[in-house]
Amino acid sequence: MATNSSNDEIVLGVTGSIAAYKACEIASRLVEKGFRITPVLTDSALELIGAASFEAITGQRAITRMFGPLPAPEIEHIAVAQRAALFLIAPATANILAKAAHGIADDWLSTTLLATRAPILFAPAMNTNMYRHPATQANIQALRDRGCHFMGPGEGRLACGSYGEGRLIDAPLIVEKTLLILGGPKDLAGKRVLITSGGTREPIDPVRYIGNRSSGKMGRALACEALKRGAHVTAVTGPAEVPLPADAETISVETAAQMQQTIEHIAPHADIIIGAAAVADYRVQDAATQKRKRGQGDVALTLVENPDIIAGVAASRRPGQVIVAFAAETHDLIENALAKLHRKGVDIIVANQIGGNESAFASEQLYASILLNDAPPPAPSLQSKEILAARLFDHIVAIFNP
Repeated sequence: MATNSSNDEIVLGVTGSIAAYKACEIASRLVEKGFRITPVLTDSALELIGAASFEAITGQRAITRMFGPLPAPEIEHIAVAQRAALFLIAPATANILAKAAHGIADDWLSTTLLATRAPILFAPAMNTNMYRHPATQANIQALRDRGCHFMGPGEGRLACGSYGEGRLIDAPLIVEKTLLILGGPKDLAGKRVLITSGGTREPIDPVRYIGNRSSGKMGRALACEALKRGAHVTAVTGPAEVPLPADAETISVETAAQMQQTIEHIAPHADIIIGAAAVADYRVQDAATQKRKRGQGDVALTLVENPDIIAGVAASRRPGQVIVAFAAETHDLIENALAKLHRKGVDIIVANQIGGNESAFASEQLYASILLNDAPPPAPSLQSKEILAARLFDHIVAIFNP
């Protein structure tokens, strides 16, 4: 996701979980994104990590007590509450969740949570039994009902030595959620976006397959951008290296036929359909039902074409839908993409040069151009997938609001 340019202030509340040290990485990543971070450490957090670490990372003085060496301490929490763009509590213990749910204000953080009208994002971290306790679940539900956001917890090995739910979710995912909450104009609010992502695998036998190379990073960037703009996102994904964002409704498939069947079911209800998946153009005509054994001589495979999923969607589109395709090309980028734009009957096609060091598979960037009907094709340029996603949705919004 793109870097923040507004220098918004985020209050980072750190509470007394053993995962408190991970908040340093969260703070660092948010600073890299351009945010001003005000760290707040509870007394319990200070037993686990020092304020100096956060001050070095953020360049801001950490708040550690209600009445300390701050200007006008009796109103400081109100001032911070009013100017903050977001309160992020990571890690969030069962204790702070209970305080927030019941309006208890006995320290700086819990008091300021009552005073703020900024969005609040909790990233829980605690023992599995504590997290699953009915009291904690009731507190979480109460906070959700009031509009608070949650990210995690994850599953894994916990500090107590057990394995289960309650682990602080990874820092990049918390930062991603933060950016979604603090996104710009919600110009796609109420819109339903359908995205295909990843690659597909066409079986040769139960063990082997043919397919297309895809990391899924472009699909992820598109889903993040659509969520940031307020859309409801459904992502139909084949195998990929990276997961889709947690807020996207994700449907996993493997073959092109499975993807086509799923898309045909969902597409009529979508306002925007983006085909970013690397769908295999061919499948094996007669896939073996048992593993082919070595030593039986050469094997000849008969390949047949898979259907063009996005072209099929465009042919049966309903009025008002915007449909976008991707054209991955090794040569004659613009010429081949323009031909596909007209042949598929889509509104926009992203011409994407593949191969080479600058736009290799699984790269964070690509050499691409966004082509529209009845508009001169712009020269392709090297850009990050996040930037490309933002530019693409700018064009989509312009179609809805000419």
